[in-house]
Amino acid sequence: MTRENIITPDGATLELFTTGAELAPAGSGVVVVQASMVTAADYTRFAQKLSAALGRPVHTFNRRGRGESSPQPEDYTLDVDIRDLDAVMKHTASTDVFGHSFGGAVALHAARSLPVERLAVYDPAVSVNHSVKADWTPEYERATAAGDDDRALAVLVRGMETGGAFSRMPLSMLTLANKLTAGTPVGKQMRELMKTGVREIKAIIAADMPAEPFLALPLETLIIVGEKSPAYFGVACGQIHDVLSGSSYTILPGFGHDGAIRAPEKLISELSDFFAG
Repeated sequence: MTRENIITPDGATLELFTTGAELAPAGSGVVVVQASMVTAADYTRFAQKLSAALGRPVHTFNRRGRGESSPQPEDYTLDVDIRDLDAVMKHTASTDVFGHSFGGAVALHAARSLPVERLAVYDPAVSVNHSVKADWTPEYERATAAGDDDRALAVLVRGMETGGAFSRMPLSMLTLANKLTAGTPVGKQMRELMKTGVREIKAIIAADMPAEPFLALPLETLIIVGEKSPAYFGVACGQIHDVLSGSSYTILPGFGHDGAIRAPEKLISELSDFFAG
């Protein structure tokens, strides 16, 4: 794996990782756009397995607010991530994109205008006809105002519903669990990315639209939803698939929202077949 920092047109820094750089002569790479509350490092196994299966480079990068990338601007909107994706695609000469969760929302909105040839998304957190709701944010903001990060994180995890059974724990138990795991690598990362994560969820809701504008997506679009993922992912994906006649829609059996990070063979095989054209 190689690592480099690239500079965006607005002067920001993005930390970029390339797996399989030696495979560049075999063809354009695949750019991976990550979810909220995680970093590029969480996709190392995914990138290694996809690159090996595809025989082409896979590029992961830390979106703003992570690693050595610049912080999110105070006036952050989804357009910031769309412009950053454009910068990474140009730098790596890539036209294929994979997005997971929030990264899937970025990829879906971006592919309406960027030169994306093949687009694949897993559990994209895109809001279509108000499919994504965040009525829990006032409670989250009360907790952060009171300096109670453990409770704020518990409200966030329950609101996003992406942690499986963990997300369904009573708020008091989830708050206690956060206290007990605060010193672990995962606990520290969740706290570090909590504010950026909430800002991203608000950006998704602000970008809500009907399904019809997604007709501008590439004809080759693959939509994958985890069998055990929260239902709201399927609601939005179903609406997009209905209007995008050339898209493929599939369910990943036995996996939830973390399916992309866990990188099972079935997912890698499906993606490598799709990106191989």
